[in-house]
Amino acid sequence: MLYAQKIHVGRATAPAELVRFFRMVEPVETEHPLIRIGGGGDGGYLVPDDLEGVGCCFSPGVSSVSDFENEMTRRGIRCFLADYSVDAPPFDNSMFDFEKKFLGARDDEVFMTLENWVRRKSPDGRDPILQMDIEGAEYQVILESERELLSRFRIIVIEFHGLEALFDAAAFELVNLAFVKLLKDFELVHAHPNNCGPTVRYLDFEVPPIMEFTFLRRDRVTRRRAAAHFPHALDRRCVGSRPDVILPKCWYTR
Repeated sequence: MLYAQKIHVGRATAPAELVRFFRMVEPVETEHPLIRIGGGGDGGYLVPDDLEGVGCCFSPGVSSVSDFENEMTRRGIRCFLADYSVDAPPFDNSMFDFEKKFLGARDDEVFMTLENWVRRKSPDGRDPILQMDIEGAEYQVILESERELLSRFRIIVIEFHGLEALFDAAAFELVNLAFVKLLKDFELVHAHPNNCGPTVRYLDFEVPPIMEFTFLRRDRVTRRRAAAHFPHALDRRCVGSRPDVILPKCWYTR
């Protein structure tokens, strides 16, 4: 009867598991200050100022905005873009390489794996960057990709979707496994809520359903300390017409 009404009832995640997760994903500051790449709203991201020697940028999820990628090319970094939902990037750029494919966990006429894409486009081994906004498919891409492949990237920027699933015991494991895998080789250096909708609350925990996260590979870091200031001075609202959403305090300690 509940499913007929499109209502799902599940077991809630144990509070101790949530505490462990939030302590695991506390952002840190490193010797590389954050800079903003891209526009002042949606399409702009904070990354460490550690771009010297970067070989290229892989950016699945194009839609109608390519400000981040366009600025990357102005820094001399070639960008590989992919999105099956559009026929081309929003503007011409000779340093764009576009494929009409979704990034996913298989290779066929519509989807391609990250391993397939990187192997074809960046065989020289120079550190690439991954900037990924693929509407929830990020979990399957992370879990399908070999750790060795992911650790080729110097910087990874991901917009994670459906984070309210942390409160569902079954779905929690999917989100948790994705972060555990990334944090084996990366430091989390930035977390920023997307203000496109309200946060979801459970007990003393509060989760923005969509958030931007920036990761820096651990071998690039010699100094780290807990980040203490939220929002970052360079953060901007993703949706200019909506109130800002500040990172809830359960995501960090002071």
